[in-house]
Amino acid sequence: MENKAHALIAGLFTVVLLIAAIVGVMWFNSDRVERVPYEIATKLSVPGLNPQADVRYRGLDAGKVDAITFDPKFPGQILIKIKLNPDTPVTQSTFATLGYQGVTGIAYIQLDDDGSKPVKLVSSKQQLARIELRPSLFDNLQSRGSVILARAEDMINKLNALLDPENQKTMVKAFSDVSDTANAYRGIPQQLEPTLRQLPTLTGELNQALTSVTALSNNMSVLSKNLNSLTASLQGPDGAVTNLTGAVQNIGSVANGVEYDTLPRFNTLTNEMRSSMRTLNQTLDHFNQQPQSILFGSKPLPPGPGEAGFVAPAK
Repeated sequence: MENKAHALIAGLFTVVLLIAAIVGVMWFNSDRVERVPYEIATKLSVPGLNPQADVRYRGLDAGKVDAITFDPKFPGQILIKIKLNPDTPVTQSTFATLGYQGVTGIAYIQLDDDGSKPVKLVSSKQQLARIELRPSLFDNLQSRGSVILARAEDMINKLNALLDPENQKTMVKAFSDVSDTANAYRGIPQQLEPTLRQLPTLTGELNQALTSVTALSNNMSVLSKNLNSLTASLQGPDGAVTNLTGAVQNIGSVANGVEYDTLPRFNTLTNEMRSSMRTLNQTLDHFNQQPQSILFGSKPLPPGPGEAGFVAPAK
């Protein structure tokens, strides 16, 4: 009887100890942090996301996924309820994307902020604040995959058209023409070799020409200096320019004297010569009309009215 009592007591003790261990483990693993609830509403697919999945803010642990349900008000929309640590800086410009851990396919929620609305987003159990879920890189690739495939198919078709047999013949002919051209250009260096041999002589002649040009430049410099000296001497106080200016002034004085003294006298002489020529002309005319006047003298003029011997003409 005592053996059965001891066995019952040992069994009860084992059960109590096991229950205590389970309670202790649950107590130690229980999360006693009061987190802030938020809600994410999206029509995107969320493959690999499960309740109790991690929520990270720019790579740091910020909370857990609480529940994933369908929205009864909007068919096709998914509601993701998350709980975040109180110190998580959630603002009105905070958004969420899906991230994946390595190659396991296990998803988590990645929070980020673009800083456009730096105002704290307040949330509570009575009024859950919503955070926008934006497409992830995988979603973008999935949505644009058909476009990428269509473009790849188009590129393949163009490559097939480029590699058409007729185009292949054209390309082979082009390569042959390039080869023939290269062979034709091989003889150019041999043709240029005599010219290249004459380059040293030509270089020497060019050097001599440059030396001559340098000497000519030096002579021009000396000539320029001489011309400057000559110009300075001509423009000096006793230079030719000054003397020429004085001579011009003297010529001006002589011209003034001629204008005011000689020209009046010359004009008077000219008038007298005109009077003498007029008298000579009258004398010559009278001689032509009465040449006998040289021997007998000139006939006296007939008497005029009131003079002796005047006879009035008959009417």
